[in-house]
Amino acid sequence: MSEAPGQPPAKPRQPPAKTGRSPVADRRTPAPGPARGSARPARGGRRAARRTVAALAALLVVTTAAGVWVYRDLQGNIRSADVDNKIGDDRPPNMSPGSKNILVVGSDSRAGANAEYGRGLTTMQSDTLMVLHLAANREWATVVSFPRDSWVRVPACDRGDGSTSGPHHAKINEAFAIGGTTGEVEGAAACAIKTVEQNTGLRIDHFMSVDFQGFKGMVNALDGMEVCPRAAIRDEKARLDIPAGCQTVRDEDALGYVRARYGVGDGSDLGRIGRQQEFMRALADRAQEKLTSPGAMYGLLESATKSLTTDKALAGIQPLYGLASRLKAIPPGRLTFVTVPNYPRSMDVPSDTANVVWRYPETADLFTALARDREVREESVAAAGEDPLYASAIRVRVLNGTGTPGLAGEVARSLRLAGFTITGTGNAPAAVARTSVTHPAGLARQARALASRLPGTTVSQSADAPEGLVTLTVGNGFDGMP
Repeated sequence: MSEAPGQPPAKPRQPPAKTGRSPVADRRTPAPGPARGSARPARGGRRAARRTVAALAALLVVTTAAGVWVYRDLQGNIRSADVDNKIGDDRPPNMSPGSKNILVVGSDSRAGANAEYGRGLTTMQSDTLMVLHLAANREWATVVSFPRDSWVRVPACDRGDGSTSGPHHAKINEAFAIGGTTGEVEGAAACAIKTVEQNTGLRIDHFMSVDFQGFKGMVNALDGMEVCPRAAIRDEKARLDIPAGCQTVRDEDALGYVRARYGVGDGSDLGRIGRQQEFMRALADRAQEKLTSPGAMYGLLESATKSLTTDKALAGIQPLYGLASRLKAIPPGRLTFVTVPNYPRSMDVPSDTANVVWRYPETADLFTALARDREVREESVAAAGEDPLYASAIRVRVLNGTGTPGLAGEVARSLRLAGFTITGTGNAPAAVARTSVTHPAGLARQARALASRLPGTTVSQSADAPEGLVTLTVGNGFDGMP
Protein backbone atom coordinates (compact mmCIF):
# COMPACT_ATOMS: atom_id res chain seq x y z
CA MET A 1 0.00 0.00 0.00
CA SER A 2 1.10 3.62 -0.42
CA GLU A 3 2.11 6.25 2.09
CA ALA A 4 -0.47 7.59 4.56
CA PRO A 5 -2.56 10.57 3.34
CA GLY A 6 -1.39 13.65 5.19
CA GLN A 7 0.64 14.32 8.33
CA PRO A 8 -0.60 15.77 11.65
CA PRO A 9 0.64 18.87 13.40
CA ALA A 10 3.20 18.27 16.15
CA LYS A 11 0.68 18.98 18.94
CA PRO A 12 -2.92 18.34 17.86
CA ARG A 13 -5.45 20.67 19.39
CA GLN A 14 -8.41 19.34 21.34
CA PRO A 15 -11.72 19.99 19.55
CA PRO A 16 -14.43 21.74 21.57
CA ALA A 17 -16.84 19.48 23.40
CA LYS A 18 -20.43 19.34 22.26
CA THR A 19 -23.41 19.57 24.54
CA GLY A 20 -26.66 17.71 24.45
CA ARG A 21 -27.38 14.10 23.66
CA SER A 22 -28.21 12.83 20.23
CA PRO A 23 -30.72 9.98 20.11
CA VAL A 24 -29.99 7.56 17.31
CA ALA A 25 -33.47 7.24 15.86
CA ASP A 26 -35.83 10.12 16.54
CA ARG A 27 -39.47 9.14 16.32
CA ARG A 28 -40.16 12.05 13.99
CA THR A 29 -37.38 11.10 11.54
CA PRO A 30 -37.91 8.52 8.77
CA ALA A 31 -35.84 5.38 9.12
CA PRO A 32 -32.47 5.85 7.38
CA GLY A 33 -31.42 3.96 4.27
CA PRO A 34 -32.82 3.78 0.73
CA ALA A 35 -35.43 1.22 -0.18
CA ARG A 36 -34.00 -1.72 -2.04
CA GLY A 37 -34.02 -1.24 -5.77
CA SER A 38 -35.31 2.32 -5.69
CA ALA A 39 -34.50 4.32 -8.80
CA ARG A 40 -32.94 7.11 -6.76
CA PRO A 41 -31.11 6.77 -3.41
CA ALA A 42 -33.28 8.07 -0.59
CA ARG A 43 -32.19 11.24 1.18
CA GLY A 44 -31.99 9.27 4.43
CA GLY A 45 -29.35 7.00 2.88
CA ARG A 46 -27.24 9.97 1.77
CA ARG A 47 -27.52 11.56 5.23
CA ALA A 48 -26.48 8.27 6.80
CA ALA A 49 -23.39 8.10 4.59
CA ARG A 50 -22.47 11.63 5.65
CA ARG A 51 -22.79 10.66 9.28
CA THR A 52 -20.53 7.66 8.77
CA VAL A 53 -17.67 9.81 7.51
CA ALA A 54 -18.37 12.46 10.16
CA ALA A 55 -18.22 9.71 12.78
CA LEU A 56 -14.97 8.39 11.38
CA ALA A 57 -13.38 11.84 11.39
CA ALA A 58 -14.72 12.71 14.84
CA LEU A 59 -13.56 9.47 16.44
CA LEU A 60 -10.11 9.79 14.90
CA VAL A 61 -9.79 13.36 16.14
CA VAL A 62 -11.04 12.37 19.60
CA THR A 63 -8.44 9.60 19.65
CA THR A 64 -5.58 12.00 18.94
CA ALA A 65 -6.97 14.79 21.16
CA ALA A 66 -6.45 12.73 24.30
CA GLY A 67 -2.87 13.95 24.44
CA VAL A 68 0.53 12.51 25.13
CA TRP A 69 -0.57 10.95 28.42
CA VAL A 70 -2.15 8.02 26.60
CA TYR A 71 -0.31 8.24 23.27
CA ARG A 72 2.19 5.45 23.89
CA ASP A 73 -0.37 3.15 25.48
CA LEU A 74 -2.93 3.48 22.69
CA GLN A 75 -0.41 3.51 19.85
CA GLY A 76 0.36 -0.15 20.46
CA ASN A 77 -3.31 -1.15 20.25
CA ILE A 78 -3.69 -0.40 16.54
CA ARG A 79 -2.97 -3.50 14.54
CA SER A 80 -1.42 -3.45 11.09
CA ALA A 81 -1.81 -5.93 8.26
CA ASP A 82 0.62 -6.45 5.38
CA VAL A 83 -1.62 -7.21 2.41
CA ASP A 84 0.70 -6.35 -0.50
CA ASN A 85 1.96 -9.90 -1.00
CA LYS A 86 -1.58 -11.31 -0.91
CA ILE A 87 -3.17 -8.93 -3.43
CA GLY A 88 -0.92 -9.95 -6.31
CA ASP A 89 0.06 -8.03 -9.43
CA ASP A 90 -3.24 -8.09 -11.34
CA ARG A 91 -4.31 -4.62 -10.23
CA PRO A 92 -5.77 -1.53 -11.90
CA PRO A 93 -3.25 1.13 -12.91
CA ASN A 94 -2.90 4.26 -10.80
CA MET A 95 -4.49 6.79 -13.15
CA SER A 96 -4.23 9.79 -10.80
CA PRO A 97 -1.03 9.89 -8.73
CA GLY A 98 -1.61 11.85 -5.55
CA SER A 99 -5.24 10.87 -5.02
CA LYS A 100 -6.04 8.21 -2.43
CA ASN A 101 -8.65 5.46 -2.32
CA ILE A 102 -9.26 4.05 1.17
CA LEU A 103 -11.34 0.90 1.64
CA VAL A 104 -13.29 0.98 4.93
CA VAL A 105 -14.65 -2.34 6.22
CA GLY A 106 -16.89 -2.99 9.22
CA SER A 107 -15.85 -6.49 10.29
CA ASP A 108 -18.39 -8.83 11.87
CA SER A 109 -15.75 -11.39 12.85
CA ARG A 110 -16.80 -14.86 14.06
CA ALA A 111 -13.55 -15.36 15.93
CA GLY A 112 -12.86 -14.97 19.64
CA ALA A 113 -15.55 -13.09 21.55
CA ASN A 114 -17.68 -12.86 18.42
CA ALA A 115 -18.00 -16.63 18.04
CA GLU A 116 -21.41 -16.65 19.74
CA TYR A 117 -22.94 -14.65 16.87
CA GLY A 118 -24.03 -16.43 13.73
CA ARG A 119 -22.92 -19.97 14.52
CA GLY A 120 -22.27 -21.97 11.37
CA LEU A 121 -21.32 -18.88 9.35
CA THR A 122 -17.96 -18.27 7.71
CA THR A 123 -15.22 -17.15 10.10
CA MET A 124 -15.20 -13.46 9.09
CA GLN A 125 -17.89 -11.26 7.58
CA SER A 126 -17.79 -7.69 6.26
CA ASP A 127 -20.90 -5.89 7.43
CA THR A 128 -20.13 -2.45 5.97
CA LEU A 129 -18.06 -1.66 2.89
CA MET A 130 -17.22 1.69 1.34
CA VAL A 131 -14.43 3.53 -0.48
CA LEU A 132 -13.28 7.01 0.49
CA HIS A 133 -11.66 8.85 -2.44
CA LEU A 134 -9.45 11.82 -1.48
CA ALA A 135 -8.64 14.06 -4.44
CA ALA A 136 -5.01 14.76 -5.26
CA ASN A 137 -5.50 18.46 -4.47
CA ARG A 138 -7.26 17.54 -1.17
CA GLU A 139 -10.01 20.06 -1.97
CA TRP A 140 -12.81 17.49 -2.42
CA ALA A 141 -13.64 13.91 -1.56
CA THR A 142 -16.23 11.28 -2.46
CA VAL A 143 -17.49 8.38 -0.36
CA VAL A 144 -18.98 5.43 -2.24
CA SER A 145 -21.03 2.91 -0.25
CA PHE A 146 -21.39 -0.66 -1.56
CA PRO A 147 -24.62 -2.51 -0.74
CA ARG A 148 -23.57 -5.72 0.99
CA ASP A 149 -25.99 -7.67 -1.21
CA SER A 150 -24.23 -6.51 -4.42
CA TRP A 151 -23.92 -9.48 -6.79
CA VAL A 152 -20.39 -9.25 -8.23
CA ARG A 153 -17.55 -11.39 -9.52
CA VAL A 154 -15.23 -12.46 -6.70
CA PRO A 155 -11.75 -13.26 -8.05
CA ALA A 156 -9.55 -16.15 -6.98
CA CYS A 157 -8.23 -15.51 -3.46
CA ASP A 158 -5.75 -17.09 -1.07
CA ARG A 159 -7.78 -18.59 1.78
CA GLY A 160 -4.81 -18.60 4.14
CA ASP A 161 -5.02 -22.36 4.73
CA GLY A 162 -2.98 -23.44 1.74
CA SER A 163 -5.90 -23.42 -0.68
CA THR A 164 -7.15 -20.88 -3.21
CA SER A 165 -10.77 -20.13 -4.01
CA GLY A 166 -11.93 -20.15 -7.62
CA PRO A 167 -13.39 -17.04 -9.30
CA HIS A 168 -17.17 -16.96 -9.03
CA HIS A 169 -20.15 -14.64 -8.58
CA ALA A 170 -21.48 -13.93 -5.10
CA LYS A 171 -22.40 -11.17 -2.67
CA ILE A 172 -19.58 -8.67 -2.42
CA ASN A 173 -19.11 -9.28 1.31
CA GLU A 174 -18.20 -12.92 0.64
CA ALA A 175 -14.73 -11.77 -0.44
CA PHE A 176 -13.84 -10.76 3.11
CA ALA A 177 -15.07 -14.12 4.39
CA ILE A 178 -13.10 -16.12 1.81
CA GLY A 179 -9.82 -14.35 2.51
CA GLY A 180 -10.50 -14.53 6.24
CA THR A 181 -11.11 -18.28 6.38
CA THR A 182 -8.41 -18.68 9.02
CA GLY A 183 -9.42 -15.56 10.93
CA GLU A 184 -6.54 -13.40 9.70
CA VAL A 185 -7.45 -9.84 8.72
CA GLU A 186 -4.59 -9.68 6.19
CA GLY A 187 -6.17 -12.31 3.97
CA ALA A 188 -9.69 -10.98 4.43
CA ALA A 189 -8.65 -7.45 3.52
CA ALA A 190 -6.61 -8.61 0.54
CA CYS A 191 -9.52 -10.53 -1.01
CA ALA A 192 -11.90 -7.61 -0.37
CA ILE A 193 -9.43 -5.21 -2.01
CA LYS A 194 -9.01 -7.49 -5.05
CA THR A 195 -12.78 -7.79 -5.43
CA VAL A 196 -13.39 -4.05 -5.21
CA GLU A 197 -10.50 -3.26 -7.56
CA GLN A 198 -11.54 -5.74 -10.23
CA ASN A 199 -15.19 -4.68 -10.17
CA THR A 200 -14.58 -0.93 -10.07
CA GLY A 201 -11.22 -0.29 -11.73
CA LEU A 202 -10.14 1.77 -8.70
CA ARG A 203 -6.67 1.25 -7.27
CA ILE A 204 -7.00 0.89 -3.48
CA ASP A 205 -4.21 2.63 -1.56
CA HIS A 206 -5.19 1.97 2.08
CA PHE A 207 -7.70 0.01 4.13
CA MET A 208 -9.26 0.22 7.59
CA SER A 209 -11.15 -2.56 9.36
CA VAL A 210 -13.21 -2.02 12.54
CA ASP A 211 -14.39 -5.02 14.58
CA PHE A 212 -17.79 -5.13 16.30
CA GLN A 213 -16.51 -6.22 19.71
CA GLY A 214 -14.49 -3.02 19.93
CA PHE A 215 -17.62 -1.15 18.95
CA LYS A 216 -19.49 -2.64 21.91
CA GLY A 217 -16.68 -1.57 24.24
CA MET A 218 -16.91 2.01 22.95
CA VAL A 219 -20.63 2.12 23.69
CA ASN A 220 -20.13 0.78 27.21
CA ALA A 221 -17.37 3.31 27.90
CA LEU A 222 -19.88 6.07 27.10
CA ASP A 223 -22.50 4.60 29.49
CA GLY A 224 -24.63 3.35 26.63
CA MET A 225 -26.43 5.07 23.77
CA GLU A 226 -30.01 6.28 23.53
CA VAL A 227 -32.12 4.83 20.72
CA CYS A 228 -35.76 5.57 19.93
CA PRO A 229 -37.22 2.81 17.72
CA ARG A 230 -40.76 3.55 16.57
CA ALA A 231 -41.69 -0.14 16.88
CA ALA A 232 -40.47 -3.06 18.95
CA ILE A 233 -37.48 -4.88 17.44
CA ARG A 234 -37.26 -8.63 17.78
CA ASP A 235 -34.50 -10.21 15.72
CA GLU A 236 -33.39 -13.65 16.84
CA LYS A 237 -30.31 -13.66 14.60
CA ALA A 238 -29.13 -10.36 16.09
CA ARG A 239 -30.03 -11.55 19.61
CA LEU A 240 -32.13 -8.45 20.12
CA ASP A 241 -35.53 -8.00 21.78
CA ILE A 242 -36.31 -4.40 22.76
CA PRO A 243 -39.62 -2.49 23.04
CA ALA A 244 -40.63 0.62 21.13
CA GLY A 245 -39.70 4.03 22.51
CA CYS A 246 -36.58 5.81 23.75
CA GLN A 247 -34.20 3.75 25.87
CA THR A 248 -30.49 3.36 26.57
CA VAL A 249 -28.78 0.31 25.07
CA ARG A 250 -25.37 -1.14 25.93
CA ASP A 251 -23.55 -4.47 25.84
CA GLU A 252 -25.30 -7.08 23.68
CA ASP A 253 -28.33 -4.86 23.01
CA ALA A 254 -26.12 -2.16 21.49
CA LEU A 255 -24.41 -4.72 19.27
CA GLY A 256 -27.73 -6.32 18.38
CA TYR A 257 -29.23 -2.94 17.44
CA VAL A 258 -26.64 -2.30 14.74
CA ARG A 259 -26.76 -5.93 13.55
CA ALA A 260 -30.56 -6.21 13.38
CA ARG A 261 -32.04 -6.67 9.93
CA TYR A 262 -35.11 -8.87 9.88
CA GLY A 263 -37.04 -7.49 12.82
CA VAL A 264 -37.11 -3.82 11.82
CA GLY A 265 -38.00 -1.65 8.83
CA ASP A 266 -38.24 -3.34 5.44
CA GLY A 267 -35.78 -6.09 6.40
CA SER A 268 -33.23 -5.00 3.79
CA ASP A 269 -29.50 -4.83 4.28
CA LEU A 270 -29.59 -1.25 3.00
CA GLY A 271 -31.83 -0.35 5.94
CA ARG A 272 -29.44 -1.97 8.40
CA ILE A 273 -26.51 -0.03 6.94
CA GLY A 274 -28.47 3.16 7.51
CA ARG A 275 -29.06 2.32 11.19
CA GLN A 276 -25.40 1.49 11.68
CA GLN A 277 -24.32 4.78 10.15
CA GLU A 278 -26.83 6.74 12.23
CA PHE A 279 -25.66 5.01 15.40
CA MET A 280 -22.02 5.76 14.63
CA ARG A 281 -22.77 9.44 14.15
CA ALA A 282 -24.50 9.58 17.54
CA LEU A 283 -21.54 7.68 19.03
CA ALA A 284 -19.15 10.32 17.72
CA ASP A 285 -21.29 13.13 19.15
CA ARG A 286 -21.42 11.41 22.53
CA ALA A 287 -17.66 10.86 22.48
CA GLN A 288 -17.01 14.56 22.06
CA GLU A 289 -19.24 15.26 25.07
CA LYS A 290 -16.95 13.06 27.14
CA LEU A 291 -13.68 14.79 26.25
CA THR A 292 -13.44 16.21 29.78
CA SER A 293 -13.98 12.82 31.45
CA PRO A 294 -10.60 11.01 31.56
CA GLY A 295 -12.06 7.70 32.67
CA ALA A 296 -14.72 7.55 29.97
CA MET A 297 -12.31 8.80 27.33
CA TYR A 298 -9.65 6.23 28.12
CA GLY A 299 -12.19 3.39 27.95
CA LEU A 300 -13.49 4.72 24.65
CA LEU A 301 -10.07 5.17 23.11
CA GLU A 302 -8.81 1.81 24.33
CA SER A 303 -11.80 0.02 22.75
CA ALA A 304 -11.60 2.08 19.55
CA THR A 305 -7.91 1.47 18.95
CA LYS A 306 -8.11 -2.21 19.89
CA SER A 307 -10.88 -2.73 17.32
CA LEU A 308 -8.94 -1.10 14.49
CA THR A 309 -6.75 -2.82 11.91
CA THR A 310 -5.19 -0.87 9.04
CA ASP A 311 -2.54 -1.29 6.41
CA LYS A 312 0.97 -0.57 7.68
CA ALA A 313 1.06 3.02 6.39
CA LEU A 314 -2.04 3.98 8.41
CA ALA A 315 -1.23 1.99 11.56
CA GLY A 316 -0.58 4.75 14.06
CA ILE A 317 -2.14 7.69 15.89
CA GLN A 318 -0.27 10.24 13.77
CA PRO A 319 -1.26 9.00 10.28
CA LEU A 320 -4.86 8.54 11.47
CA TYR A 321 -4.89 12.10 12.73
CA GLY A 322 -3.57 13.22 9.34
CA LEU A 323 -6.45 11.45 7.63
CA ALA A 324 -9.01 12.96 10.01
CA SER A 325 -7.59 16.44 9.50
CA ARG A 326 -7.89 16.09 5.74
CA LEU A 327 -11.52 15.05 6.04
CA LYS A 328 -12.46 17.86 8.39
CA ALA A 329 -10.78 20.46 6.17
CA ILE A 330 -12.92 19.64 3.12
CA PRO A 331 -15.81 22.11 2.69
CA PRO A 332 -19.26 20.47 3.14
CA GLY A 333 -20.20 21.26 -0.45
CA ARG A 334 -17.16 19.41 -1.76
CA LEU A 335 -17.70 16.20 0.22
CA THR A 336 -19.91 13.91 -1.89
CA PHE A 337 -21.73 10.79 -0.68
CA VAL A 338 -23.15 8.25 -3.09
CA THR A 339 -24.24 4.63 -3.15
CA VAL A 340 -23.29 2.48 -6.13
CA PRO A 341 -26.29 2.78 -8.49
CA ASN A 342 -28.17 -0.50 -8.24
CA TYR A 343 -31.47 -2.32 -8.78
CA PRO A 344 -32.89 -5.68 -7.62
CA ARG A 345 -31.29 -8.62 -9.42
CA SER A 346 -34.76 -10.14 -9.65
CA MET A 347 -35.38 -7.78 -12.57
CA ASP A 348 -32.84 -9.85 -14.53
CA VAL A 349 -33.11 -13.18 -12.70
CA PRO A 350 -36.64 -13.53 -11.24
CA SER A 351 -35.59 -16.32 -8.88
CA ASP A 352 -33.01 -14.12 -7.11
CA THR A 353 -34.84 -11.90 -4.64
CA ALA A 354 -31.90 -11.58 -2.23
CA ASN A 355 -29.37 -9.53 -4.19
CA VAL A 356 -28.89 -6.28 -6.08
CA VAL A 357 -26.85 -5.62 -9.23
CA TRP A 358 -25.12 -2.43 -10.26
CA ARG A 359 -26.60 -0.21 -12.94
CA TYR A 360 -24.67 0.40 -16.11
CA PRO A 361 -23.46 2.66 -17.65
CA GLU A 362 -23.97 4.84 -14.53
CA THR A 363 -21.71 2.67 -12.36
CA ALA A 364 -18.92 2.67 -14.96
CA ASP A 365 -19.20 6.45 -15.31
CA LEU A 366 -18.91 6.87 -11.53
CA PHE A 367 -15.79 4.76 -11.11
CA THR A 368 -14.12 6.08 -14.27
CA ALA A 369 -14.50 9.61 -12.93
CA LEU A 370 -12.96 8.69 -9.58
CA ALA A 371 -10.14 6.70 -11.16
CA ARG A 372 -9.25 9.81 -13.17
CA ASP A 373 -9.68 12.04 -10.10
CA ARG A 374 -12.62 13.96 -11.53
CA GLU A 375 -15.02 15.42 -9.00
CA VAL A 376 -18.35 13.62 -8.68
CA ARG A 377 -21.58 15.48 -7.98
CA GLU A 378 -24.18 13.75 -5.85
CA GLU A 379 -27.03 15.22 -7.89
CA SER A 380 -25.52 13.96 -11.14
CA VAL A 381 -25.20 10.40 -9.85
CA ALA A 382 -28.78 10.48 -8.56
CA ALA A 383 -30.16 11.95 -11.81
CA ALA A 384 -28.30 9.38 -13.90
CA GLY A 385 -30.16 6.61 -12.08
CA GLU A 386 -33.67 8.03 -12.46
CA ASP A 387 -34.60 5.58 -15.23
CA PRO A 388 -32.81 2.25 -14.66
CA LEU A 389 -31.92 0.16 -17.68
CA TYR A 390 -32.14 -3.54 -16.81
CA ALA A 391 -29.61 -5.88 -18.39
CA SER A 392 -32.41 -8.29 -19.25
CA ALA A 393 -33.95 -5.60 -21.48
CA ILE A 394 -30.82 -5.49 -23.67
CA ARG A 395 -30.87 -8.02 -26.52
CA VAL A 396 -27.35 -8.99 -27.62
CA ARG A 397 -25.87 -10.88 -30.54
CA VAL A 398 -22.27 -12.07 -29.96
CA LEU A 399 -19.80 -12.50 -32.83
CA ASN A 400 -16.33 -14.01 -32.65
CA GLY A 401 -13.75 -11.78 -34.34
CA THR A 402 -10.75 -13.84 -33.22
CA GLY A 403 -9.20 -17.14 -34.19
CA THR A 404 -10.18 -18.73 -30.89
CA PRO A 405 -12.87 -21.40 -31.44
CA GLY A 406 -15.91 -21.19 -29.17
CA LEU A 407 -15.10 -17.73 -27.79
CA ALA A 408 -18.47 -16.27 -28.81
CA GLY A 409 -20.28 -18.96 -26.86
CA GLU A 410 -18.08 -18.44 -23.82
CA VAL A 411 -18.71 -14.69 -23.82
CA ALA A 412 -22.43 -15.28 -24.35
CA ARG A 413 -22.56 -17.47 -21.23
CA SER A 414 -20.88 -14.77 -19.17
CA LEU A 415 -23.34 -12.18 -20.46
CA ARG A 416 -26.28 -14.41 -19.58
CA LEU A 417 -24.94 -14.70 -16.03
CA ALA A 418 -24.84 -10.91 -15.95
CA GLY A 419 -28.53 -10.83 -16.91
CA PHE A 420 -28.33 -9.90 -20.62
CA THR A 421 -30.68 -11.49 -23.15
CA ILE A 422 -28.61 -13.34 -25.75
CA THR A 423 -30.27 -13.80 -29.13
CA GLY A 424 -27.49 -15.75 -30.85
CA THR A 425 -23.79 -16.26 -31.52
CA GLY A 426 -21.63 -16.62 -34.61
CA ASN A 427 -18.39 -15.67 -36.35
CA ALA A 428 -17.57 -12.15 -37.52
CA PRO A 429 -16.96 -11.66 -41.28
CA ALA A 430 -13.29 -10.92 -40.58
CA ALA A 431 -10.83 -10.89 -37.69
CA VAL A 432 -10.73 -7.69 -35.64
CA ALA A 433 -8.18 -6.31 -33.21
CA ARG A 434 -10.53 -4.47 -30.84
CA THR A 435 -13.79 -5.50 -29.23
CA SER A 436 -16.69 -3.33 -30.37
CA VAL A 437 -20.42 -2.85 -29.94
CA THR A 438 -22.57 -1.68 -32.85
CA HIS A 439 -26.22 -0.69 -32.69
CA PRO A 440 -29.07 0.61 -34.83
CA ALA A 441 -30.65 4.02 -34.31
CA GLY A 442 -32.44 4.30 -30.97
CA LEU A 443 -30.32 1.81 -29.04
CA ALA A 444 -27.33 3.99 -28.15
CA ARG A 445 -28.00 3.75 -24.42
CA GLN A 446 -28.30 -0.03 -24.52
CA ALA A 447 -25.06 -0.29 -26.50
CA ARG A 448 -23.19 1.93 -24.06
CA ALA A 449 -24.53 -0.05 -21.08
CA LEU A 450 -23.11 -3.24 -22.61
CA ALA A 451 -19.81 -1.67 -23.65
CA SER A 452 -19.29 -0.15 -20.20
CA ARG A 453 -19.12 -3.67 -18.77
CA LEU A 454 -16.19 -4.47 -21.08
CA PRO A 455 -13.26 -2.04 -20.63
CA GLY A 456 -11.73 -0.81 -23.88
CA THR A 457 -14.79 -1.59 -25.99
CA THR A 458 -15.80 0.93 -28.68
CA VAL A 459 -19.40 1.87 -29.52
CA SER A 460 -20.77 2.97 -32.89
CA GLN A 461 -24.07 3.23 -34.73
CA SER A 462 -24.46 1.25 -37.92
CA ALA A 463 -27.09 1.43 -40.61
CA ASP A 464 -26.61 -2.31 -41.19
CA ALA A 465 -27.20 -3.28 -37.54
CA PRO A 466 -30.23 -5.56 -37.01
CA GLU A 467 -33.26 -3.79 -35.56
CA GLY A 468 -33.78 -4.26 -31.84
CA LEU A 469 -30.32 -5.79 -31.24
CA VAL A 470 -26.89 -4.63 -30.18
CA THR A 471 -24.01 -6.61 -31.65
CA LEU A 472 -20.90 -7.41 -29.65
CA THR A 473 -17.91 -8.35 -31.81
CA VAL A 474 -15.15 -9.86 -29.70
CA GLY A 475 -11.67 -8.78 -30.78
CA ASN A 476 -8.21 -10.24 -30.25
CA GLY A 477 -7.55 -7.95 -27.31
CA PHE A 478 -10.57 -9.13 -25.32
CA ASP A 479 -9.64 -9.72 -21.64
CA GLY A 480 -12.92 -11.17 -20.46
CA MET A 481 -15.70 -9.74 -18.32
CA PRO A 482 -15.03 -8.45 -14.80
